[in-house]
Amino acid sequence: MIRRLVFGAAAIALGSIAAPSLLVPAAHAEDETPLLLDAGFTFRGAFGTIDKASAQRGLQIYKEVCSNCHGLYEQSYRNIGELGYTPDEVKAFAADYQVDDIDDKGQPVKRKAIPSDRFVRPFPNDAAAREANNGALPPDLGLIAKSRKGGPDYVYSLLQGYGTAPADMKMGDGMNYNKFFPGHQIAMPQPLTDGAVTFADGTPNTLPQEAKDVATFLEWAAEPEADERKEMGWKVVLFLIPLTILLYAVKRRVWADLH
Repeated sequence: MIRRLVFGAAAIALGSIAAPSLLVPAAHAEDETPLLLDAGFTFRGAFGTIDKASAQRGLQIYKEVCSNCHGLYEQSYRNIGELGYTPDEVKAFAADYQVDDIDDKGQPVKRKAIPSDRFVRPFPNDAAAREANNGALPPDLGLIAKSRKGGPDYVYSLLQGYGTAPADMKMGDGMNYNKFFPGHQIAMPQPLTDGAVTFADGTPNTLPQEAKDVATFLEWAAEPEADERKEMGWKVVLFLIPLTILLYAVKRRVWADLH
């Protein structure tokens, strides 16, 4: 019995870390949405971890491109220290933004953000956001990698799915064609192209690379503690396997005279 349990657990673990297929099912097959692309993310499977260099490049893309319309409402600047930034680098990153505050006289003022501040929102309210985006409300990106079916593969594919609409498709005013978006009409113009950003570490700035990096960052943003949870999970498994064997051996010994 124990042998079956051990081999069963091993099979499940190996299955979860097996190499993913090149394509995964899209979120809306009924809309004839094509299969989502798979970037081969490093965080896949039980042993996968976030590629911090990729996540740092994704943060750069968020800062230079995405933050013009999208927020990270639940993240504080200090959280990016988990991606490998030093305390001084985190302070410098935060200081690039202005936040609302109250001075000693109770008057509203602007000041430089500090690590404990949350990421600055691009618009003061939803009405202003809709006014600036053709009536569409840009979603918060903090949980986008978890709230969309397909997760980071959806983000990765969407950013590369822009193109010319089919001749027989009537597009709404101000809408853009994207083959991976449900319904294929999206209010957001194409945000990334080849060379849209110049990476600080010199990584080639192709569109697939940019899409992969920002998807990796958003996966981290949605679950910053994922790597720690996986590590803890394996420690628990490695503890439970010998404990199970020990308990079985004790049971056999205790009940030996009754069999």
